[in-house]
Amino acid sequence: MNSKKRLFTGLQPSGEALHIGNYLGALKPFCELYEQYESLLCVVDYHALTTVRDPEILRKNTVNVAKDYLAAGVDPEKAIIFRQSDVPEHTELTWILSTLVTVPFLMQAHAYKDKVAKGIEPTAGLFNYPVLMASDILLYDTDIVPVGQDQRQHIEYTREIATKFNNAYTELFKKPEERIDDSVATIPGTDGRKMSKSYNNTIPLFGTDEEIQKAVMGIVTDSKGVEEAKDPEADAVFAIHKYFADDIETLAKRYRDGGIGYKESKELLAKNIIAAIAPMRERRANISDSDVEAVLAEGAKKAQAIAKTKMDEVRVVIGVRK
Repeated sequence: MNSKKRLFTGLQPSGEALHIGNYLGALKPFCELYEQYESLLCVVDYHALTTVRDPEILRKNTVNVAKDYLAAGVDPEKAIIFRQSDVPEHTELTWILSTLVTVPFLMQAHAYKDKVAKGIEPTAGLFNYPVLMASDILLYDTDIVPVGQDQRQHIEYTREIATKFNNAYTELFKKPEERIDDSVATIPGTDGRKMSKSYNNTIPLFGTDEEIQKAVMGIVTDSKGVEEAKDPEADAVFAIHKYFADDIETLAKRYRDGGIGYKESKELLAKNIIAAIAPMRERRANISDSDVEAVLAEGAKKAQAIAKTKMDEVRVVIGVRK
């Protein structure tokens, strides 16, 4: 019997290319963590339907996001990597849980309110997003869900939904815990705001050397000259250096003492980023779409074996099967 706790994480294929913020905030921490658990890595393509309406783009993005994780070093022999739509139990459980969840409960979701405020159409799917996310997690008796601070509420919702079901029927669902890596702060984009595709301020993870250099050289700084003292903690370039520099203390001293200009700092950052991602970029170039499809197909078999066992229990408990 596997004594490891189970970890679940969902990857939404809503964007074509990962950026440095994605790598530092989600990809790298997962790679450092997943072997400690029985890990499931789910490409949540049904979630992406709330924003992606082009079928070719969705198919391409689904393959690409799985390819990115494989390139980063996730071993498909040590984690179950699968596509959400390949396991129909996800949507079946979503309907069942939706019969227990109230509209006022879902109206409190921060993510829903934020997305509507940004102009995203308030569809029923977007509104019901937390229930599908809860189904993804509860279906696998998940212990741990690694999330960013902004997704804490989703896991709180998942626990509450599990409690609603357990109180209505029987104690069937495990209540997961979030794992938030406080060591990874918000990664600034080239304009100083949080790095995000929606702000068009990203540094591409698998871009060419020239694309990475161009993005880094475009980071907004103040107008201090080379010899002027600078506060490293107030500089967006230095904030990214923290994750790539060989000797961050020496660099910080140069900032405080004066003698380093922003052009030199940016050139050094671009060089370090390119060096850090070179092995991943090489691996990614050697992973074909058919390789990814084979991994997803094998992962779906393993995931569905777990999901089917859980749903068999659910159907009996709610009374649709004996």
